[in-house]
Parts: sequence; structure tokens; C-alpha cells
Amino acid sequence: MAQKPELVGRSIPQAAQLPAVSGLGLDSDKARFRLIDTLAHSHQLDAALVEVMRAVPRHRFVEPAFASRAYEDVALPIGHQQTISRPSTVGRMIDRILRHLSGIDRKHLKIMEIGTGCGYQAALLSRLFGEVYSIERIKDLHLLAKKNLRGMQCFNLRMIFADGLKGLDQAAPFDAIIAAAAGDAIPDAWMQQLKSGGILLTPVSTPSGQVLEQVISLGHGNFQHLQLDAVRFVPLLHGTRS
Repeated sequence: MAQKPELVGRSIPQAAQLPAVSGLGLDSDKARFRLIDTLAHSHQLDAALVEVMRAVPRHRFVEPAFASRAYEDVALPIGHQQTISRPSTVGRMIDRILRHLSGIDRKHLKIMEIGTGCGYQAALLSRLFGEVYSIERIKDLHLLAKKNLRGMQCFNLRMIFADGLKGLDQAAPFDAIIAAAAGDAIPDAWMQQLKSGGILLTPVSTPSGQVLEQVISLGHGNFQHLQLDAVRFVPLLHGTRS
């Protein structure tokens, strides 16, 4: 049985509330701004997303040994055979959600994230949408994400240690679902928990490799599927791991 959702923090932090950088150089504000501004220009990212990515310190979410690479556009290990995704991948997926739901006040939108990992993407989502649920199947990563997010005052973020393949029926329906692991097919639970007009983004494994798939709910059990870019994510697995 899934645990009761847990609240983390309280509000969108001001710049002064963010943790100080280490002074190592490549995890500095300047390095972060340079990376995010480059991605914003290259991928024409939503302005609100760019502001949030500039504010959230990615180096806080990577292992200390990789802090100097936090502001390169690369995936980095976070332990347990998992990774923090490339900033460009995270940015482009969230940007697609923002654009699809652009006609709705974001504070009224409910998002489900499958695969909390280290908590970086959850931190971004919590600053862009009204209500965010993030599910992680590996207990140590669930606890790591809570530690990483401590003090960042994400009041609208609920973190759940559970099997992500089941989604979160008690909080459904969701305006958007975003997954950070690739399965052979999209779980039926996710499709059923997507609100009519909502968007689902998930990597899917195909014979030729992983591809990012977009699903739009048309209502009445009808869905529109679109395959996007080739991607590379960790596998989507059943169950939980303590």
C-alpha cells in the first residue's frame, strides 16, 4: 500500500533563500546562468521555466564528486544505477507541458512525476505548477530527494515512496504526467489517471531504441499519441526497493 503523501517545504523560495554555492567554480551562479541561457536560446524555452531553472541550483542535487560538472548538459549518476537527467532533456519536457497547458492558470494545474530520483525535476515542477505529486520506488532515493529539497520550501510538493507503475489513483486525475524511466509500454494506470485534455510525456523502449512519447487525452478513453525525440533513460521497473 502506498504511503500517505508527504509535504515538503512551504513556498517558492526567494533567491536569498537558496543554498550557497561551494565556491568550486563550475557550480557557481554564473555557470548555471550560462548553461540555462544557452538552453533557453537553443530550444526556445518558456520564459517562466527559464527563470525557475536559473533559480534552482542543480549542483545541490548531484553527488559531491560531480558538483564541478553540474552545469554541463550531461546526465550524472546519483547512485542505485540511476541518473539525474540532462538539463536540456528536463527543460524540453517541462516546456512541452507548459505550452500544451498554456491556456490554464498554472496554479490550478496538478502534475504527477514518475521517478523522483534526486529531486531536481520535482523542485522545478513545484515552482511552475499548483500541485505536484512525485513518486519514487527506491527508498534511499526517496529519502535523498527529501534531504536535497529540505529548506527549499516546496509546500505544494508531495513525495511518495511507492510503485510508480501504479500511478496515484487517490490524487487523480492529473493535468500532466511526466516520467523519468522507460518501459516497453505506457502503463494503463497512467492513461486512466490523465485528465481529459491533459498531457503525458514518457520515454518508451522500442526495438530501435528509446523514444520520447507524448500522449494527449481526448476524453472518453481516446488518446492521441506522438513519438518525439530519441532519448536515453533508466528502465521502468515494477515494485519498490527498500
